[in-house]
Amino acid sequence: MAVSRPVDAEQAWKDLQRIRVPQERVYDEFEHSVSGGRGMTYGTAALMWVFLAGVGMDLPQWGVGLFVAAYAGVLSVLVVMSSRRGRMRLHHTRCPGRMWAAFGAAAVLVGGTIVLADHLTESLEPIYAGPVQATAAVAVYLLSLGPANRWAADSVRSTGEPTADEETCR
Repeated sequence: MAVSRPVDAEQAWKDLQRIRVPQERVYDEFEHSVSGGRGMTYGTAALMWVFLAGVGMDLPQWGVGLFVAAYAGVLSVLVVMSSRRGRMRLHHTRCPGRMWAAFGAAAVLVGGTIVLADHLTESLEPIYAGPVQATAAVAVYLLSLGPANRWAADSVRSTGEPTADEETCR
């Protein structure tokens, strides 16, 4: 048999605030961990620039394959190092639709920049066209990364409970 007690509204509000402060810290930490930090951002951008500049130099087919394999390998190492260093570990991290939308939009934006830069630099020698294409693509990547990460992480902060459009990352 449950015993009902009167509830003090002021004390209930204080208790709620005591619970919300750590929750806000978790959201702050999640927002920070989404970005990966400056080192990860600039390391990825530098790696992308080297890859795009190298591929843009009219390499033979085996050279392109070797470049793609090296790029994927180094990028994988960066991702693993970043995930091991991450301070925040949630048991079931939710990936809201905004995260997938931001990832897809960035892929389309950077890919479109590469195609457009390739079209605009057709008349240049490959030794010049590759670095121009790489610089344009990396500039778009760096300019869009911050706002996209904030927009995606804000969706986690705004909803305390997972919604139907969220998928579990596994």
